[in-house]
Amino acid sequence: MWPHSRGIWSFQLKIGIKGINRITSSATVALTAGAVIASGVFASTAQAATPPTPKITAAGGYTMNNGTAKSLFAKAADTRRSTGSTTKIMTAKVVLSQKNLNLDSKVTIQKAYSDYIVSKGASSARLIVGDKVTVRQLLYGLMLPSGCDAAYALADKFGSGTTRAARVKSFIGKMNAQAKSLGLKNTHFDSFDGIGNGSNYSTPRDLTKIASSAMKSSTFRSIVKTKSTKQKVTTKSGGYRYMSWTNTNTMLSSYSGAIGIKTGSGPTAKYCLVFAATRGSKTIVGTVLASTNATNRSADMKKIMDYSFKK
Repeated sequence: MWPHSRGIWSFQLKIGIKGINRITSSATVALTAGAVIASGVFASTAQAATPPTPKITAAGGYTMNNGTAKSLFAKAADTRRSTGSTTKIMTAKVVLSQKNLNLDSKVTIQKAYSDYIVSKGASSARLIVGDKVTVRQLLYGLMLPSGCDAAYALADKFGSGTTRAARVKSFIGKMNAQAKSLGLKNTHFDSFDGIGNGSNYSTPRDLTKIASSAMKSSTFRSIVKTKSTKQKVTTKSGGYRYMSWTNTNTMLSSYSGAIGIKTGSGPTAKYCLVFAATRGSKTIVGTVLASTNATNRSADMKKIMDYSFKK
């Protein structure tokens, strides 16, 4: 090889190495910048996936993924509290679990039922003495206007015993047996409608589990998602009249994906709500107990449901 050729080769080699170094350095910078950008994206995604836990005015609250039973939100979830008319979820569940149930069988409305709501100042389905109302209609009267007269009629119909008092006691026993079968240790019923005698209580977690179990019934699901209904009932004289009932659960109209379930209130219970909603393939069931008023009850439930759908 000629001497000058050797010098040219050496010069080209140096340039080549420097060029490679520049390319490598540029690639390193680009990769580093890309990693920083990517890590920023991942960080923001992670932050978006974990929203801050909401604060609610209710004394207790709980939500659960209905498909997986995974807990999503909890505040004093296992503290026993008065449940008001959310008790009626179990009333309906007991009725719907009866063997060979005929939803179209008729129940004659007794004076005792109307006397009861008057004496208690209780919420009413406005049932009229002597009317013959089907079991299905009583369930609508129980769950939509929260009729304590409908609850009494169902307890009288599906309890066992020769006297009304015995039948009611038997029915409440069935409510407690259902709670036990679900493995609930913080729930006890001493009434068929939530107007308790000192030992009618549950917890946000337990009520959510009761609701989830009740929602397995297609009849229950159909009733609790109904905003209003007009039912034709047979009168004492053999004619008929229409009974119109509106659901006390206003979130059926105001919350996206709402499918039920039941409101409750009372001097001790304050304002309660057991609620369910479906978005896409995900169904969330939840409970708030002892909210300060009806407006806060809805706001509390909206907060924990929105939070749960994002988790």
